[in-house]
Amino acid sequence: MREFKIEDLDQWEIDGVDSKDYPDFCDAFLSFAIAFNYAGGPYELTEEECDYITAAYPEWINEQAFESLIP
Repeated sequence: MREFKIEDLDQWEIDGVDSKDYPDFCDAFLSFAIAFNYAGGPYELTEEECDYITAAYPEWINEQAFESLIP
C-alpha cells in the first residue's frame, strides 16, 4: 500500500451515508478516491487503501458524510 496523507486526496466518494445516522454516520465509508501528489499523474486508491482511510480517519469520513447531505 502506498503512503499518502489525507490532504493528497483530490477526488473522492463517500457511500453508506444515511441521514438517520446523524451525527455518527456509522455506515459511511470511502468507496473511491484519487490522489494527485504522485509523480506520473493521478493515482486511484485501491479498495484496501479506501478501507484504510475509512478506519484511520473516521473524523474526516464523518465530515465528508455530513457535507454530502448539504444541497
